[in-house]
Amino acid sequence: MRIREQDFTKLLVRPVVVITTISKNGVPNAAPFSFNSPISFEPPLYGFASSPEHDTWRNVRETGEFVANVVGEDFGELMHILETDFPYEVSEIEKAGLTAEPSACVKPPRIREALAWIECKLEASYELGDHVWVVGRVVCAEVKDEFWDAVLDAERAKPLCHISGEFFACDARRRRFKRAR
Repeated sequence: MRIREQDFTKLLVRPVVVITTISKNGVPNAAPFSFNSPISFEPPLYGFASSPEHDTWRNVRETGEFVANVVGEDFGELMHILETDFPYEVSEIEKAGLTAEPSACVKPPRIREALAWIECKLEASYELGDHVWVVGRVVCAEVKDEFWDAVLDAERAKPLCHISGEFFACDARRRRFKRAR
């Protein structure tokens, strides 16, 4: 079946992260993103795509820091709250009933209920199409012990993945395949 070119993203299952930022006045912000990816091992770079009008991008521009909170399927029911366009400086973390806690290396808070955290300082940004690709240098990465076994333990962590709109994928399984030599 041929689909519209604009619908190509509906063919991809992408991990969901909740990006937390902080305003110049110290008010935390949280929003889900599924256009995100590691970019480089050395230096360690991570990126996500944001609408230029989004409060997340405003806060990153103004403070230069953000946290990618890796979330599990239990966050699925919270997506409608976290993606609500609340007025600027209304905390989505509070609205969703989540817990903000201090990060290890940056000012924006982590979300305690997340599985893992990738703390970043703004490295670069690029306007691409109708989004801004935000590149952060990873300054700290942590995972809860129960979700780590050389890599993320997908069966235990149950990472939330996004397909499109209200459609998500869950129940990931970790498999090991031999590398070609």
